[in-house]
Amino acid sequence: MPTILLLTAEVLPHDDYETALVAEALTDLGVKSQIVPWDADGLSDIPADLAVIRSTWDYTGALPKFLDVLGRLPMVLSNPVEVVRWNSHKGYLVELAEAGAPVVPTRLFRAADFAAGDPVVLPSFDTPEIVIKPAVSAGGAGVGRFADGSAAALDHLTSTLRTADALVQPFQPGVSEGERSLIHLGGVFSHAVRKTPAEGDYRVQERFGGSNRPHQPSGAELAAAAAALSVVPGGSDVLSYARVDLVGPEDNPLIMELELIEPELFLRYADGSAERLAKALAAMV
Repeated sequence: MPTILLLTAEVLPHDDYETALVAEALTDLGVKSQIVPWDADGLSDIPADLAVIRSTWDYTGALPKFLDVLGRLPMVLSNPVEVVRWNSHKGYLVELAEAGAPVVPTRLFRAADFAAGDPVVLPSFDTPEIVIKPAVSAGGAGVGRFADGSAAALDHLTSTLRTADALVQPFQPGVSEGERSLIHLGGVFSHAVRKTPAEGDYRVQERFGGSNRPHQPSGAELAAAAAALSVVPGGSDVLSYARVDLVGPEDNPLIMELELIEPELFLRYADGSAERLAKALAAMV
C-alpha cells in the first residue's frame, strides 16, 4: 500500500479543516496517509512515497529551514521544492506581469537595497490608498493599508524593509465585493469561491470576519488563472494543487496572488473536491 505524508505545522494558528478530508479521501482510494509536522524529528526517515505540503502555516517565520527540510526529503514532494522556493517570495508577481499576465500593479522593494543606503521613495499609483506587505508572508501578516503618499505609509515601508523585502500596490476597492479564488487540482480547474471581507474591513480571511461562498468563474477569470499558471517554473503540470486569487471586475480581473505552497483549497465548498485532490496525489505514487 502506498503511503503519503501530509505536512502540517506543530502548532496551528487556527483550525485545519482540510487535511483530514484529504486523508479520508486517500483512505477510500486504498492509500495510506500520515499527518506530520514539517519540522518533526526523523521526518526523512518515515517510509513514504510522497510528501504533500498542506497546513504548514508557520513556514514564513522559518523559510530557510523550511526550504532546507523540503529539499532533503527522500520522497517525491508536492508541490516541488523549486516551485515552493519561487512562490515563497511575492516578487513572483513582477514576473507574472512581465510575462503578460493581468496582475495588480506591484512595486517590489529589496531590503538589501535599503540596507545599502538607497532612498525609500513611495511609488504613486494615482489611487487614494495603497497597500504595503512583506514579500514573504501569509494570511495577511504585516499588511498595512494607507493613504497614498502618507507619512504612515512611508514609515511602514521603511520599517518592513529593515527585515524583509516589501511590495507596494494600489488598494483595490473592489475587494469589498469579494476576492475570488480559483482552485486547480491535478492540473485541472476544480472549483472557485468568493471571499468577502467583513463590513468596513478589507481582509478576507475568516479569522478577520470574512466569509466564503461558491463562485462560478467567468471566462476572463479562467483565462487570468491560466495566464498565471503558465509562468510556474517547470510548467503547471508539476502541480497537484494551485489557487489563483483575483480581484476587480469579473470581466476584467486582476491577479492578487498565486498560491502554490500551503493554500486553503476550500474543499468544504465543492462536493467531490477532496476526492479529486486525493486522486491526483494517488496518481503520483
